Amino acid sequence: MELSHLKNIRAMPGPVLITGHTGFKGTWLTLLLEQLGVDIIGVSLPAEVNSLYDRMNRFGKIPEAFIDVRDVKALSVFLENSQPSAIIHLAAQPLVLESYIQPRETFETNVMGTVNLLNCAFSVSSIKSIIVATTDKVYRNENLGKAFVESDPLFGKDPYSASKVATEAVVSAWQQISKLDQGPRVISVRAGNVIGGGDWADNRLLPDIIRGFASKEKFSLRNPNSTRPWQHVLDPLYGYILTLEESFKLTDTESVNFGPSGESLTVSEVAKIAADHWPNQVSYEFKGLDIEENRESLVLQLDSTKARQILNWKPKWSQQESILKTVSWWNLVLNQGLDPIDACKQDLEEFLN
Repeated sequence: MELSHLKNIRAMPGPVLITGHTGFKGTWLTLLLEQLGVDIIGVSLPAEVNSLYDRMNRFGKIPEAFIDVRDVKALSVFLENSQPSAIIHLAAQPLVLESYIQPRETFETNVMGTVNLLNCAFSVSSIKSIIVATTDKVYRNENLGKAFVESDPLFGKDPYSASKVATEAVVSAWQQISKLDQGPRVISVRAGNVIGGGDWADNRLLPDIIRGFASKEKFSLRNPNSTRPWQHVLDPLYGYILTLEESFKLTDTESVNFGPSGESLTVSEVAKIAADHWPNQVSYEFKGLDIEENRESLVLQLDSTKARQILNWKPKWSQQESILKTVSWWNLVLNQGLDPIDACKQDLEEFLN
């Protein structure tokens, strides 16, 4: 990415605020914006143990505050004091299965957290644009293999996707407020299943696979026939940055999809690619052929034509390349002792060049 593509972001008087900057996507976005020379600040919950942020000892590397987005008073004070020019809102409860265990907390964080952020941000005159990350799982999915476009109907079956559909409704409401009161631009961005080095979350396929590889014992995976739009985390994050840049041009964009090229790979295909490229012999099995108690969608695919047309965005790496990048990152870190920050820098340099 050339810096000339980011003239609006780089000309901002204040920093870009990343909410959820200690999370997997937030940490990678921080590294990417740092590499591009963009001033950033972060607000998030404290990092989880073994997270990418934790592994790289990122504490204190940028101006940051540890605030729950449900705490509207603390959030308001932070925004007033930090005076960002733009926000990329990633802070969320991001796991489908966790949302069944904690549905109320999922809605409080994902929906009211976004309400709190937008309501506070609209009172801070320095803030000109807000990008809100939702998910590919906001679309009404009949498991027919349709590649969803931004205008397709939204519907959430599980607590996580329902909370993100509600978040989309919140975004729409504040988009209307913005039109009436000349407030900040608000755009939602919807990405597929992101993978990459450093993700250690429970009940995500690549982290589960890597944990299984590291254990050197036979391990179990679920839902072998499910498909997801797998993509390296840097690809949609690049799209978020381009969306932010575009938002300063006062276009009418309200939402944008970011997904990989080609048909979504199945879970079993992803596992085989990963296993074939891990340096040690591994053994795994699938338990059950059906979606876990019908809790998750079987088929997911995104149409990213709009992103290609208005942002000139396209994925840098294919789904297979993204899997290989993830496996290589973990091999370098776990088996060869490479510092995680150096492994990330290798991917960043290749991505940007």
